[in-house]
Amino acid sequence: MSTAAASRISIERYADLAGIRQVMLDVYADVRHDLIHLPHYSVDSFAERLDRHAAEDGWEVVIGYDGVEPVGYAYGNTVLAGNRWWTRMDEPLPEGFDQVPAVALKELGVRPAWRKTGASLRLHDALLAGRTEPRVTLLVNPKAGDGKVQALYANWGYAPFNHQTPSPGSPALVAMVRAIRSEAF
Repeated sequence: MSTAAASRISIERYADLAGIRQVMLDVYADVRHDLIHLPHYSVDSFAERLDRHAAEDGWEVVIGYDGVEPVGYAYGNTVLAGNRWWTRMDEPLPEGFDQVPAVALKELGVRPAWRKTGASLRLHDALLAGRTEPRVTLLVNPKAGDGKVQALYANWGYAPFNHQTPSPGSPALVAMVRAIRSEAF
């Protein structure tokens, strides 16, 4: 597929998991097909995280479709001061860092057939376009794609600021942040 494939993707936005949960699980299984044998990456583990995340404040997902075929998704939720997103960081945060609202990008996944087409950036940007928070934060496995995933986020303007191991069985992750709007920091 070419980068033109991303331009024909339609984006749907949802604030409720009802009706799309199975679509997300199916896409996840395809996205993580090479890792789902590992406990943290199993479909059941993802389903538990998805259900928990969808119940959090400000949860929202965008799903991209090529015709009727789902190609990927991006979802996140609002994190404010005191949220466990901030309290689980390995190093103390700078004074007031968690006082600025942020959207935590919890998952971004694109099915293999649509990778390297621009679909991931399209989904990412569509999710952020609907958000009111001035900045976005995410966690990335620095080993994913031999470091290429973290480098991709850096190309999108993210900068590392901390580390976190969010749950037992999870790999150590790099916490990254970037502005959505100029008043972010």
